[in-house]
Order: sequence, then structure tokens, then C-alpha cells
Amino acid sequence: MRVKTRPATKGFAPTYLRLYESGELGERVDRALLALRSCEVCPRNCRVNRLEDRFAVCKTGRHAVVASYFPHFGEEDCLRGWKGSGTIFFSGCNLRCVFCQNWDISQNAVGAECPPEKVAGLMLDLQRQGCHNINFVTPEHVVPQVLEAIALAIPRGLRLPIVYNTSAYDSVASLKLLDGIVDIYMPDFKFWERETARRLAKAKDYPDRAREAIQEMHRQVGPLKFGHDGLARRGVLVRHLVMPGRLEDTRQIVGWLAGLSKDTYLNLMDQYYPAWKAKTNPRFADINRRVTHPEMAQAAGLARAAGLWRLDERWRQVSPWAGLARAVER
Repeated sequence: MRVKTRPATKGFAPTYLRLYESGELGERVDRALLALRSCEVCPRNCRVNRLEDRFAVCKTGRHAVVASYFPHFGEEDCLRGWKGSGTIFFSGCNLRCVFCQNWDISQNAVGAECPPEKVAGLMLDLQRQGCHNINFVTPEHVVPQVLEAIALAIPRGLRLPIVYNTSAYDSVASLKLLDGIVDIYMPDFKFWERETARRLAKAKDYPDRAREAIQEMHRQVGPLKFGHDGLARRGVLVRHLVMPGRLEDTRQIVGWLAGLSKDTYLNLMDQYYPAWKAKTNPRFADINRRVTHPEMAQAAGLARAAGLWRLDERWRQVSPWAGLARAVER
């Protein structure tokens, strides 16, 4: 039975409502689950049967593992607004970034295993708390589980925009299943050189897959667009973590993004610091330092020289009480 739905915010309706009402969303869920049988959800193509709770690189079987969820006030202003971005942090990852600042979650799959009903409940709880959107963090390996949860949350009242917060190591086939469901894509384009990606993330094909993924995201939703309240409503917001001594990667990435669209909204992130193996292993001594102010200034100059003009700038103050994580009960 189809359920009629109405947007909770006047003048805005998430794109997934139409797909739910037509029955297309349910069909997408079925197709996504088939990809778990011999897993090809992400570019790793591990071919294990995750429906039988087996796993490989991502350390995630049939159900998603959630480390925490909470209204996040550390995201871009256009996402966090005044009441926070409703983040759901998935454990596990398909990359092995030696500098990962969340390595305890990404590499160890710490958290609670959550069936789709549980994930749907987390989404609705964040909506009740007043969050401006639902922000799935590191969802590349759990696209089928995300689709399941959204399909269950809609008839229970979900009406917020969906943010897909990713490393950009995504399968284009998985992204196509999200077409018309995700409102805001937020990929982090990390590396341009294949050898860098191999050395620092154990994924030499990362640059190729990231370009394919961001092109598909742009095809679906286009450049980032805002509501009258200044909050993001639909489009692509690209992040690029500027790394010490790797400005040539930055030059190539911003040039490619400008070729895709000079209207690309870009956040040049300055929060790199050496963590996990980058801090302790002498093999990575070249990135065992913070990014300098001159490097950040040069990165911004490279972006502007390439023709990009929509560079993210912070302007709101963060509440000292905001962003406290809520662990998911087992």
C-alpha cells in the first residue's frame, strides 16, 4: 500500500518522497540487497556473501555498524545551521588511510550492529531533536543498509534532506541506486596520484574511482543550492583535506573540479594532523606534521586561480555544549 507523504518544511520536499510514493524506492532496496550476495557495493568488489554475515575489507556483514549519532555542530555552516547536522557515524571503511583521525572506528568496526529498523529510529530521533538534515558518515560500504533504513523511516515521518558524507571511494552502480534519494552529496577528494593513494590509503585506483563518483554525483544533483535560510538543500559539496607537502595533488584536484563546474562548492579543510600510523610509523615521516598557514593560503590561491569561487568560509560560533556524541545502545 502506498502512503501519501507531505514535507515537514514548508517549500521543501526531499526528493525521496516521490520515489517512495511510486514504489521505486522499494525496488531500489531489492536491487541493492542483491549486491550484498557477492559484495560489489564499493570499488573493492570483495565478492563475499554479506547476506550470510560474512565480510572482508569493511568488516561489516549483513547489518550496518553504528559508532555514534548526534547533532553535529562541526560541519559546514550550510549543514549544521543552528540545530546541527544529524550525523550517523558508520563503523568500518573501505580505505586504509594511514592518517585517519577516526581510525579506532574506521579500522576496528567499533559500535553497535544496527538492523534497518534501528537505523531508521536513529534518523527519526535526530529529526525530533531539530536537526536540519540526516548526515550519513562513511556510508560507502553500507549503501543497501542505508536504503533499507530510509524506506522504513519515510512512512514513520522522515522528511529531512539526506547528506551522503563520503571519502569518494564509491561504486558508481551504488550511487545510481541513490539517484533521487540523496539530496546533498559531500565527497572528500583526497588524492590525485595513484601512487599516493596506494601508499597512504592502500587503494591505488582511488583517484579514478573518485573522479567517476563525483561526476555521477554532479550529474544527479548539480552544484550546491541553498534555501532562503542559508541551509544547503540540494547539490554537491566537495571537501579536500589539504595535506603537508602535497599541494601538487591540490593543484590537480581543484583544476579538475573547475573543469567539471566552476560553480563547485569547495571546502578546503585545514584540520589535518598526524594520527594513527602517520604519527608513529617512520615510513610516513613526510606527513608527520600539521599543515602550515602558508600551505593553506597557497591551496586557496590554487583554487581561485583554477576558477573556483565558491569556497567555504565559517561564520557562526559553535556552542561549547554542542556536538556531544550519543552512543548507540546494543
